[in-house]
Amino acid sequence: MKLKKKMNKKLSILILGLIYSISGFAQSQSEIPEVEELLSKMTLEEKIGQLNLLTPGGGVATGAVVSKNVEDKIKAGNVGGLFGVAGPDKIRIAQEYAVNDTRLGIPLLIGSDVIHGYRTTFPIPLGLSSSWDMDLIQKTASIAATEATADGINWNFSPMVDIARDPRWGRIAEGAGEDPFLGSAVARAMVKGYQGEDLTDPTTMIATVKHFALYGAAEAGRDYNTVDMSKIKMFNQYLPPYKAAIDAGAGSVMTSFNDVNGIPATGNKWLLTDLLRDRWGFNGFVVSDYTSLNEMIAHGMGDLQAVSALALNAGLDMDMVGEGFLTTLKKSVEEGKVSEEDITVAARRILEAKYKLGLFEDPYRYLDETRPEKDILTEEHRAMARKAAARSFVLLKKEGNVLPLKKNAKIALIGPLANNKNNMLGTWAPTGDPQLSVPVLQGLKNVAPNAKISYAKGANITDDAELAEKINVFGPRAEIDEKSPKALLKEALQTAKNAEVIVAVVGEATEMSGEAASRTDITIPQSQKKLIRELVKTGKPVVLVLMSGRPLVISEEMDLPVSILQAWHPGVEAGHAVADVLFGDYNPSGKLTATWPRNVGQIPVYYAQKNTGRPEPNPGEFEKFKSNYLDVPNSPLLPFGYGLSYTQFEYSNVEASAGELAENESISLSATITNTGNFDGEEVVQLYIHDKVRSITPPLKELKGFKKIFLKKGESKTVEFNISVEDLKFYNAGLEYVFEPGEFEFFIAGSSDHPFTGTFKVEE
Repeated sequence: MKLKKKMNKKLSILILGLIYSISGFAQSQSEIPEVEELLSKMTLEEKIGQLNLLTPGGGVATGAVVSKNVEDKIKAGNVGGLFGVAGPDKIRIAQEYAVNDTRLGIPLLIGSDVIHGYRTTFPIPLGLSSSWDMDLIQKTASIAATEATADGINWNFSPMVDIARDPRWGRIAEGAGEDPFLGSAVARAMVKGYQGEDLTDPTTMIATVKHFALYGAAEAGRDYNTVDMSKIKMFNQYLPPYKAAIDAGAGSVMTSFNDVNGIPATGNKWLLTDLLRDRWGFNGFVVSDYTSLNEMIAHGMGDLQAVSALALNAGLDMDMVGEGFLTTLKKSVEEGKVSEEDITVAARRILEAKYKLGLFEDPYRYLDETRPEKDILTEEHRAMARKAAARSFVLLKKEGNVLPLKKNAKIALIGPLANNKNNMLGTWAPTGDPQLSVPVLQGLKNVAPNAKISYAKGANITDDAELAEKINVFGPRAEIDEKSPKALLKEALQTAKNAEVIVAVVGEATEMSGEAASRTDITIPQSQKKLIRELVKTGKPVVLVLMSGRPLVISEEMDLPVSILQAWHPGVEAGHAVADVLFGDYNPSGKLTATWPRNVGQIPVYYAQKNTGRPEPNPGEFEKFKSNYLDVPNSPLLPFGYGLSYTQFEYSNVEASAGELAENESISLSATITNTGNFDGEEVVQLYIHDKVRSITPPLKELKGFKKIFLKKGESKTVEFNISVEDLKFYNAGLEYVFEPGEFEFFIAGSSDHPFTGTFKVEE
């Protein structure tokens, strides 16, 4: 191979580079002499070519643009990477073009959106975050990396770490919810899972932190919309998960579609250079989102040449699909609008990433054709998907002693999602195969073969043909049955007649949430609400298994005499996981990571809101000229951190080890948790703190620690959280990261809706 011959002549340089590649992203570019030597040989056109990311099409789920003449562009040295292509055989062809048919033989990066698993699809990220289990989340990311790299992919457009406090925004499904502390922990776990300890290991891949930045705060919850917020809010509430991912070593960052301080993120120098590189020390590479560079034209920032120059000068290194860099940068250099030096810097970062992956040593290291069969969708991976799904479920309501179900019960399984493979994987699962998923009907039969299970669809996901058409863009997610809604309901009621218990699997189709799936009405569709009401009228016990990609408005359902299990979209092992929980083989332990509103009019509603000068006098009480609603309480329907269990947990002895905290010391905040119920189970123990007085207005409470523990029935454990002044720091009005002395309140509980029970002071 041309490239290998060149590198054999530079053996000493190669050894130095390999030492660097193992060390990760911490070293400066001068530590990679091979990259510097390669850059010295490159023409301006070849450098620009490295900044171009293309897709040949085929299942790309985020835009309509597909690159043309990809083969010719690779051979001309005009491509730095590809995405939307998978499989060792296909990728080898593209890589051979790059290595054998170009002047310098530079290999390609191969990217993909591996959001919550590859072929083995795990629960949607919002569901995974509800497990509050960082080891589990890291393991799912590691399995995703193993499978994706087996198919030739070495660069992942994940994790999405956007804080989201508006459930109308469909992409809330892709993140960890509303809280920066929890979101930061999830971000670290996913980066570590994808990248492992050594990026030259062909089972690891580069992680991409997205969407930088603030995308989850899109106005009105409408996708791609504008964002406008103060820098204090940015730094304290929205930026921490991005920084946590950077600090964990993420090798790539993707820009967001929205503007920040009036400038689109893809061309925002303050964001991409001043903050990301100069303040945070990031030294990986930055890629645009799908055509987000070109979309700055619609934002009103100029023509393609102008926005391409704006983006490069701001600190963007790679242009996804739009080809603005490829077609305009040379002209901009000639006109003095950009410098070749800045293009060299961007190209250097792309080449460094390829070097860190070991692609210069072996461009085909990810193309072992024996790996797909042995590494993808294995029984071990499916078992982990089943485990992860069960641990993501949140028990929202218990009615009597209906749950767990008996394994010999007569069960009427009803609902449009009860025997529906097409909606088990959830949004953003383009690499999964819905037909390999386990639907709920099959799962119940496999786990409880002695149960008498009868099934009826009962209703369409929606009877709205126009809405169904929008949902079905990527497949038959919300097909409307040939039978009339009345006939479907009649069948369901007939099926329920001889049952001891009704299990109704209802909620959203997968494409009712996710990208470009914002909704102003986030209730359960009317077709299914009617079904639920009629099932309740039978007088039989009803269990709702609720699937969705977002918090829903379920005030009506919570008032009905039903039990409710939130299952999100559980992934490839959906049916088995649902059965494991319904029959009590696993006691649900999930906790909500995003607040559920009483109605859409409350949005945004989240636990860490600030107080006002005229606060609500007491929860649920109304007083004129206070910050109240006339029609509903201020409190949400279901708070952040909420989740029930088949057992009960009692908290006692909540205390601080000392009354004062010195700057160079720590104190322990602890509680004793006792399982007082009749089942073994897990509990997510949560610590919340409130800074009573500080230089900028504080949130009412902030999550500062959590631990997931297992307790046998009757067992007690003491859980401790060590707190130092580092845990109490915040960004002040000058954006300085500081702590301030004063009095702090705290509580330790099973959710965020709990009164403060203790105090401590931080010394002057």
